Amino acid sequence: MNWKSFIRENGLHLSWVVALTATLGSLYFSEVLHYAPCKLCWYQRILMYPLVILLGIAAVRKEKKFYLYALPMSVWGAGISLYHYLMQKTDWFKSGAAACGPVPCDVDYIDWFHFVTIPFLALTAFVLITILQLLMWAAERK
Repeated sequence: MNWKSFIRENGLHLSWVVALTATLGSLYFSEVLHYAPCKLCWYQRILMYPLVILLGIAAVRKEKKFYLYALPMSVWGAGISLYHYLMQKTDWFKSGAAACGPVPCDVDYIDWFHFVTIPFLALTAFVLITILQLLMWAAERK
């Protein structure tokens, strides 16, 4: 089995697993650990949560060109996550953190290994979904 057929058969399922894991993780942080999400976290959720439903439906229906819909959401989500991560870990965007709302956007609820934060986890999920969708696009091209 070559990579194109593997991606055609499994790309939507793998993307769905990534989106589901990210969604369940964010719900765990907010509902179980009671970490209040900031405004940028909400924007990331707005882009990730529908992907669970849409990718699940697309995987069941074997939609060949769903990347047309998933790519914009995953790229925008990755951009917001990157901005949020840079706000937490650098001084470049610190001035915008206080204007984020009741919960400042530069709060590190978790800081595993001094670089893994909640926005980093979201960025990882969005980038994985983007890569998988780009591979599906490449596999569908003639």
